[in-house]
Amino acid sequence: MITHISEQLKKEMLKAGADEVVVITTQQKATQLKFVNNKIAKTGTEEFINYDLFITKNKKILTTSFMPSEKETIKEFCQKNVKLINYLPPNKNYKGLAEGPFKYRKIEQSYDPKIEKLGEKAVDIIEEGINAALTEGAKRVAGNLELYSFENFITTSHNVEFSEKGTKWYSSVRALVDQYATGHMTSCGRMLPIKIEETASFAGEIAKKAKNPQPGVEGKFDLIFEPLPLANLFNLAAYAASIFEFESGLSFLTRLNERFGSEKVTLADDATLPNGFNSTAADLEGVPTRRNIILDKGIFKTYLHNTSTARRYKTQTTGNAGLISPGPWNVWVAPGDHKKEELFKEIKRGVYITNIWYTRFQNYITGEFSTIPRDGIFLIKNGKIEYPIKEIRIKSTMPEFLKNISALSNKQHQIKSWEADTPTFTPAVLVKNITITKPK
Repeated sequence: MITHISEQLKKEMLKAGADEVVVITTQQKATQLKFVNNKIAKTGTEEFINYDLFITKNKKILTTSFMPSEKETIKEFCQKNVKLINYLPPNKNYKGLAEGPFKYRKIEQSYDPKIEKLGEKAVDIIEEGINAALTEGAKRVAGNLELYSFENFITTSHNVEFSEKGTKWYSSVRALVDQYATGHMTSCGRMLPIKIEETASFAGEIAKKAKNPQPGVEGKFDLIFEPLPLANLFNLAAYAASIFEFESGLSFLTRLNERFGSEKVTLADDATLPNGFNSTAADLEGVPTRRNIILDKGIFKTYLHNTSTARRYKTQTTGNAGLISPGPWNVWVAPGDHKKEELFKEIKRGVYITNIWYTRFQNYITGEFSTIPRDGIFLIKNGKIEYPIKEIRIKSTMPEFLKNISALSNKQHQIKSWEADTPTFTPAVLVKNITITKPK
């Protein structure tokens, strides 16, 4: 059914006078389970079909969505929107869509039928997570588990047809001992097992250690970042590689082949990763996806393009459409050769960061930003955690932060969170000589 309606929409749009059409169809079943105060509080399942369209006429661009309705036929919907597009100004920079057909690789570990059949076993998984956090010393546990199964179909006026089927899961666990003693961790993937027990154990352990925090410190410190806060910062670095962000004056990555990170940092966008939460064989105009190295040992190597922006810059699309603005699929950070505990041994005076929020840029071009650590924050002296602290702010620039990374752990975690919407595979890192202040 979804392919039939998609093809009808494309056909009627062209008939009504559109020059180019992309129809992106998503059929999805989403289940969410929320837990609060150590108990499951709410469960719900939603099923829906979305038809999203990208239409051009005389370089005028319109994006819209179609909802099947008895009040409006597909033909009427298409005629109305093609008429509407005539009132829009042309986009002189627009250079068209990719020409198909294409061959697509299979993305490994992207569909697990067992996730679709979990049923009440999902409740057991959550209870295991709650018990794991309580065992570590938490008093209260809250969070959620999300399960998805979906089918995507893309058809365009440029001889492109692409379909894929997949599953996903995401878990977030917050553990609390008291007002200040909290821990948080997330995990995500495409296949079983769901790692909520491991996620909850970490959150509970951090919450217990964070009891009775002392006032924060100020000055220059060496910092150890867990993967959860790092995902936030590496998300910002990856999005800065979008050619749209560069053209909008919102990117610190201002010149290719220039150093923006230390030799320890290799950062990529990769939609082909096995078990990657956002992995897909095609971008939103049907171009096959690939791995794009953004920072190669600290050197900036490529902007992320769709077909139109690539033609303007006389280069090749990187498979990152976003038809309006290219963006990353999965962020990937090369691991290092340290065990995480070895990172602590390299610090004489430092701070251990397990989470951050309210990360904001003061200047996009220089990459100047500040962010507020939350949950467990710990002072490190001579390679060991001394005691928990509270109420500090981190101030730096993205180039300084990336250039000051001196060591990375040898184990990656796939993280997705409120401030890291793009899933990120990252190890823990040691960053030297970063400014800490107290929030005003």
